[in-house]
Amino acid sequence: MNTEPSLMDLAHDERADLADLLATLTPQQWQTESLCAGWTVKDVVAHVISYEELGWAGLLKRFAKGRILRANEVGVDEYSTMSTDELLEFLNRHLRPQGLTAGFGGMIGLVDGTVHHQDIRRALGLPRTVPPQRLQRILPMVPGNPRLGAGRRIKGLRLRANDIDWEHGSGPEVTGTGEALLMAMTGRRQAAEELSGAGAEVLRGRL
Repeated sequence: MNTEPSLMDLAHDERADLADLLATLTPQQWQTESLCAGWTVKDVVAHVISYEELGWAGLLKRFAKGRILRANEVGVDEYSTMSTDELLEFLNRHLRPQGLTAGFGGMIGLVDGTVHHQDIRRALGLPRTVPPQRLQRILPMVPGNPRLGAGRRIKGLRLRANDIDWEHGSGPEVTGTGEALLMAMTGRRQAAEELSGAGAEVLRGRL
C-alpha cells in the first residue's frame, strides 16, 4: 500500500506550520522586511493567501490590472487592508490550498508555501528544519519550473544536498542543505551564501 502523502496533504501541513509560527509573532515582526525585496512579513502572508478565492474571471482581471508581471503585487495590495489577525484567520480557513494554489495537485501551494515560510523565518532569524519528506518532493519540481526562474540560475551546475538524498544537473558542484539549495534556486541570496563547492560562486553571481 502506498502511504506517501499527496502534494495537497503536504501543502496543508506546510501552511499549518506557517500559521503556527504567525500566531507567535509580535506586531514588530509582522512589519519586518522579508527575504522578498520590498515585502514585509505581512505582505508575504497576504501574497500566500491572495489567490485562494480567485476564480478564473478574477484571475484574468488581476493579470490584466498587473500586466501579469505585477499580478502578485496587485494581490498583495488587495489584501493590505486586512489586519494581521484577519490574515491569520483567513490562512487558517484555507490551510488546504484552493484556486490557483491548488494547481498541479497542490504543487503550487506546497512550493510557494515552503519558500515563503522560509522567507519569513530567515528574515526574522527563526530557523527551522523543513521536514525532509517535504523537501524530497519539492526539490525535483523546482529546476524545470519556468515561473521560478531556477533553470537559468543553475544551468551547467551540479547541485547536491548534504542532508537529504537529492542531486541535480552536471558541472561544477554546489553543495548545501536541501533548504538552502531550494532558497538559492528561487533567487534568495542569503541562502546562497551558505552553499559551498566549485560552482557556488557561479550561482551567487547569477543572483
